[in-house]
This record gives sequence, structure tokens and C-alpha cells, in this order.
Amino acid sequence: MEQAHPLDRPFPWRAAALAAGALALAELTALLALAGVRLFDVHHATPARSTAPAVSERHAPVRHAVPLRPRSRLSVLVLNGNGVSGAAGKEATRLLSAGYRHAVPTDAPQSYASSLVLYRPGLAREARRLARDAKIRTVTPLDGHLQGANARYPLVVVLGAN
Repeated sequence: MEQAHPLDRPFPWRAAALAAGALALAELTALLALAGVRLFDVHHATPARSTAPAVSERHAPVRHAVPLRPRSRLSVLVLNGNGVSGAAGKEATRLLSAGYRHAVPTDAPQSYASSLVLYRPGLAREARRLARDAKIRTVTPLDGHLQGANARYPLVVVLGAN
């Protein structure tokens, strides 16, 4: 059996560590350069050819996978939050004449400074249309504000003081 012979001179650990560090730094630099090239290519890639007619990106129509629900399939709760007697009934009548399935007027549990339209998840587009119909600018998700029987309505119009 052969035995290992000791080296006549000490091993250059410091030089070996510096060489390994330089190699690791070179590999890291190369990986970062490749990642940068990939990111640059993703953001500046040419779009795939389409069979649709060419339209400027700025003015491209927005396409939605799910069609807008018709007004005749939507129920609306109309809350009077402004204190004016009959305001909710008047707005409910307007919404019914606009084609909504149900428009139920009632008093809001509190006063509101401004009018708004609230909606359940998945009904944001319908809520924006309702806001246009009711001439209301604020549209926001309904997040547990209503309790009891009023909580079942998918769309809510709150009439505020403005």
C-alpha cells in the first residue's frame, strides 16, 4: 500500500480561494447578463401576427370574454341616503323604465354625502352601466355594508345628498 507523501512547500490556499471567487463572479456576471437579455427580449418582442384587422394599440377595443348581462336579468336595491322623501322610489321607477328586472326602493341605514353604486364580485361592468344610467360617478365593490334581506341584491344604488 502506498502512502501519501507530504508536499515540500505549503499549499497556496489564498490563491486558490481568490481563483475560485473570481470564477464564481464571472459565472454570476454571465447569468445576470443572460437574464437581462431575456427580460429585454420579453418587453420588446414583436407581437404575434393576428388575423384581425390592424388597429392602433392606443385605440384598440377592449374585448371581454363574458358578455354584459342584460338589464332585464338584474335586480337593483335603491337606498335613500339623502333624507329626501320619495327619492328612492323615484329612482327605482326610472331604473325599471330603463329595463332593470327589479328596482326596490328603501331607506339607507345612514346618511350619505354623495351617491354611489355598489356591486357584488363579477358585476363591475354592469355596475358601471348602472352608474351611467343613474348618472352617478362613484362605483365601488359591495363589501359587507348591507345586512339581512338587503344583502341579497347584486347591485345597489345609494342616493346621497349631492
